[in-house]
Amino acid sequence: MSKTLFKSKKSRRIAGSTLRYILLITLALFILVPVLWMVSTAFKTEAETYSPNPIWIPTEITLDSFKKFWGLYNFGTMTKNSLVACLGSMIICTACSCLAGYGVTRFHFKGKKTFMGFLLVTQMFPSVMLVVPFYSVLTKYHLTNSLIGLIIVYAATNIAFSTWMMTSYFKTIPVELDEAARVDGASSFMIFRKIILPLTVPGIAAVAIFVLINGWNEYMYSSVLISKDSLKTLTVGIVALNTQNQVHWNDMMAASSVSCIPLIILFLCFQKYFIAGMTSGAVKN
Repeated sequence: MSKTLFKSKKSRRIAGSTLRYILLITLALFILVPVLWMVSTAFKTEAETYSPNPIWIPTEITLDSFKKFWGLYNFGTMTKNSLVACLGSMIICTACSCLAGYGVTRFHFKGKKTFMGFLLVTQMFPSVMLVVPFYSVLTKYHLTNSLIGLIIVYAATNIAFSTWMMTSYFKTIPVELDEAARVDGASSFMIFRKIILPLTVPGIAAVAIFVLINGWNEYMYSSVLISKDSLKTLTVGIVALNTQNQVHWNDMMAASSVSCIPLIILFLCFQKYFIAGMTSGAVKN
């Protein structure tokens, strides 16, 4: 009887593991197949791109689309503009979210819950609804068609969630550290800068990667707020390849492949900090 029960439990465990692996492999294929098709199309010729029969491996590998990325389409300037906008918004978001998160978790003041609730409410509005208000405000201060205006918009749309992330991370750091440093005569800002901030590196990395990814993939605000060709971002340039008369699929896939490389390298280098920062505060001590 016991042997039969053991075998049934073992068979159920094996069946459950098999189903989980099948599910995970299926979900992975949904993600990997489009990426592999994108990379494959980037190396195809124009004729193979429009072939009625799908061709996974190009018979004639060409780098013409990648050469156009840096030459004909001037994506080098667009990549620089995207980097400037993303890095600028990242610096603003990380600095403000660190200060706000530390203040909310360490100080008692009226309206603290209202402030955090207000930040949460700002995330409930769809992005398309904010385009006209952003455009109106930036026009009033002559910040349209400028990377500074785009940086402000990227920072404004990401700072609320970044503050929530840093607040949850600051809550995991014991308040006793602040009290011990304050007994030794340290000021609040010194405690924040020299003691608490170094302990929040995973949270800061998570916020930085989050803001960079959102800014790098953003299209709507940059397409509306920027009209000068010299200031356009990478996403706007990629979408511009989809013209009214023709879609340059191989050029578009090559540009998309190149645009993915910085994010892949960034995530591979800092994935440990990103996962730690995203999961902080999920478990109470």
